[in-house]
Amino acid sequence: MLFTAENILLIGSVLLFVSIVVSKTGYRFGVPTLLLFLVVGMIFGSDGLGLQFNSAKEAQFIGMLALSIILFSGGMDTKFAEIKPILAPGIVLSTVGVLLTAVFTGFFIWFITGMSFTNIELPLLTSLLLAATMSSTDSASVFAILRSQKMNLKHNLRPMLELESGSNDPMAYMLTIVLTQVILSGGMQLGGILGSFFIQFIVGALAGYLLGKLAVWMLNRLNIDNYSLYPILLLAFCFFTFSFTDRLYGNGYLAVYIAGIIVGNSKIPYRKDTAKFMDGLSWLFQIIMFLTLGLLVNPHELLSVALVASLIGIFMILVGRPLTVFLCLLPFKKITTNSRIFISWVGLRGAVPIIFATYPVVDNVPGSNIIFNIVFFITILSLIIQGTTIPFFARKLNLSMPIPKTGNDFGIELPEEIDSKLLDMTITKEMLEDADTLKDMNLPKGTLVMMVKRGNNFLVPNGTMKLQLKDKLLFISENKKIEMDPDAE
Repeated sequence: MLFTAENILLIGSVLLFVSIVVSKTGYRFGVPTLLLFLVVGMIFGSDGLGLQFNSAKEAQFIGMLALSIILFSGGMDTKFAEIKPILAPGIVLSTVGVLLTAVFTGFFIWFITGMSFTNIELPLLTSLLLAATMSSTDSASVFAILRSQKMNLKHNLRPMLELESGSNDPMAYMLTIVLTQVILSGGMQLGGILGSFFIQFIVGALAGYLLGKLAVWMLNRLNIDNYSLYPILLLAFCFFTFSFTDRLYGNGYLAVYIAGIIVGNSKIPYRKDTAKFMDGLSWLFQIIMFLTLGLLVNPHELLSVALVASLIGIFMILVGRPLTVFLCLLPFKKITTNSRIFISWVGLRGAVPIIFATYPVVDNVPGSNIIFNIVFFITILSLIIQGTTIPFFARKLNLSMPIPKTGNDFGIELPEEIDSKLLDMTITKEMLEDADTLKDMNLPKGTLVMMVKRGNNFLVPNGTMKLQLKDKLLFISENKKIEMDPDAE
């Protein structure tokens, strides 16, 4: 098929449609949606329906755009109040943990690829590079599974895992870039490596903080008549933050994540609309990224690396990740053993390792095709083994709990600027015995009933309105907690 503009739109729309339909089925059965997106790409690719896509450079560019949006959106969803208690262990896992994972896994790869039963032999530096591309974890699929199973996690595990996965990509990226440069240049002084790490971290963190503050200032100072432009302005800041930081030799991924945290924890206009826009865009680019990576790989080439990749994947799941987690969390005595085990199991690999594996391919590093195929195979292995069993381990380790209700059944939200809250309540038989009209109900001062939902009908109430069993009431309250019947739904 010729790749004309019309055919690209046709194929792209079909791929998106099929991916969303397939992911709906997988979501119900606890299968990671990211795995399904990859599979759809592979089905439509060169070994499937025959779509030819073999540009690692273009895939890398798509991945860069997608990761910028995903990390920025993830930063916006990260609340200071939630991450403050687990800030120290989260940062240790996202920095030292990534380094230890790369070292442990790299030496294991170097050891087994030199054995006679394997058909692959990789030098130590190439083994470390392969390990570096896989040293970061992915949270998107983890929490998609937890939400589909209506689960939450005890002991602040959810914000800890979100912080780790959102902030550990920069460390893995730097390891990948530095090791690629070392291999291509034939060596690099320790001082140069440490200097590169220092500059990337400091410049990335500082640029992210300052540009995040600038974004907040601009959003609050610009008086744009069309509120739909505010999310687009924020998207422009996201891309500017990444590219500007990269120009300064800082880490762009770290910068966009920190900028997202600054924006998400500041007062900005049209926050909810902006958050919905960024969340939808994040999902769109996540789908596009995984479809692209699925199209890029040649599935038949995975067979030649299956044995070595399986051994590496099993080592990372059962040895490398647990050893790293337990070593990193040694100073934090309050973290329970069950929590440490669960964190060890949630070392899920996703799109990021595959994107990072394209960097050696683009730079023509010797053995880069082997690196890419091994990383792709291990990602699939990780999504199948770990991704499908996370809810099971959360329950077995007694770490799961129901997700608290958010929002209301009326689908109504208040602007952030209004210092009020909404709450819904269902009328019970016992409540009707005490009062069958709104005026007879003992409502707290400053509380009003905005709307009544009766079946599929929405009614505007007045004081004499007769209430019926199972009526659902929407309350608004100013500056105080609404105290309702604890038995009310």
